[in-house]
Amino acid sequence: MPHLFRPGSEQSVGAQIDISPVFVRPGEATTLSKYELPDGLMAPDTAYQIVHDAAMLDGNSRLNLATFVSTWMDENAQKLYAESADKNMIDKDEYPATADIEDRCWRMLADLWNVPDTGDTIGTSTIGSSEACMLGGLALKRRWQEARRAAGASTERPNLVLSAGVQVVWEKFCNYWEVEPRYVPVTEEHLVLDGFELERYVDENTIGLVAILGQTYTGLYEPVREIAAKLDEIEKATGVDVRIHVDGASGAMVAPFCQPELEWDFRVDRVNSISTSGHKYGLVYPGVGWVVWRDKAACPESLIFHVSYLGGDMPTLALNFSRPGSQVLLQYYQFLRLGREGYRQVQQDSLDVAQYLSAAIAEMGPFELVSRGDTIPVFAWRLKPGPAKNWDLYDLADRLRMRGWLVPAYPMPDDLAELVVQRIVVRLGLSRDLAGYLLDAIREEVAFLEALSAPLPREAAGTSFAH
Repeated sequence: MPHLFRPGSEQSVGAQIDISPVFVRPGEATTLSKYELPDGLMAPDTAYQIVHDAAMLDGNSRLNLATFVSTWMDENAQKLYAESADKNMIDKDEYPATADIEDRCWRMLADLWNVPDTGDTIGTSTIGSSEACMLGGLALKRRWQEARRAAGASTERPNLVLSAGVQVVWEKFCNYWEVEPRYVPVTEEHLVLDGFELERYVDENTIGLVAILGQTYTGLYEPVREIAAKLDEIEKATGVDVRIHVDGASGAMVAPFCQPELEWDFRVDRVNSISTSGHKYGLVYPGVGWVVWRDKAACPESLIFHVSYLGGDMPTLALNFSRPGSQVLLQYYQFLRLGREGYRQVQQDSLDVAQYLSAAIAEMGPFELVSRGDTIPVFAWRLKPGPAKNWDLYDLADRLRMRGWLVPAYPMPDDLAELVVQRIVVRLGLSRDLAGYLLDAIREEVAFLEALSAPLPREAAGTSFAH
């Protein structure tokens, strides 16, 4: 058998590396330090294989039913992603076409969300909806500060009213920008912030209220119209004018297409700003969010920086700076490719799959639905109240994880922490057929857990295994 490489021959070491099977090359065949930069070079195929294999241990992202983030895009989108990863989104003077596409995208969203005057509005792309929420919250705080200063009043001790079921970004906002969070409890009777006893939380130092269009825990919408009506009553009684930021991370890209009659957006006068995740039901890979304000006055000019950068004036409204332009271009691609009807079809299909799954899970003996998946395509269930079982939803989550499915179980917020739920997020890529496999897995694992925890028959219980 001929040798691949003979010492002393004219073949180079590089040639040896090129013809050796990848898994026996240095790096794959030996252990490298994980926390020190290597001394020398490595063949690109080997470096790729090492990184690829490490990432492979994460599992199949399409079976991750915990995440709201898009895990599938078509081949044209993937090609566009690779072609534009080198564009720096912040360099608007250097990449004017990408900057113009960003402007088109947020204006399309402003129109979708029924902004009163498309010529008198402002918006921007962000890294994700977390940054968009931060900007929406900052605008509320700055608006409140400027109004208080104009009235000769104190700007100390600002507070923000929000549901106890908000996503952690709002906890971060309140911590980082020194705003007191006033959490409205989540209870069995009020699973979302719905205006109940809202007067207990609002005062002259309230910078705003956050309404969630698709609560993370259950997928339920908070009723923006009803919350605004309650705030109208409070203003009439106290003179305190509180504006709303709608955290529409998921629902802002579902409701306009599948629940167009629902009034949650700029049709509600108190809505100051709306944020969403382009990388959730905007159907783009991770790395893009959007925020739009009702009008230019709703986002104080003091938040906008005009920077002389690389040869031109660059107005910027962001917490982050350099980032790739790919996701903004992918968002525009999806807007062009799908349009209103395409988005409606995609989101409605996800809603149909979610309700197919929730109906089947509701029919399983141990479970009771908390939500059905008829708002955003997200639903949650609990174990039925009654005699304690020898297994719980955490056990079921562990069993499903062993089969590749990530279906999380977790407690509800503080005032309802004794209630543990399990949740499924249906996204583009979870087909009806794949959902059937998931139901089979849930049924089989429930049967396994029930059998494992069942008492032994009397005969077996009395059997001696002693020799």
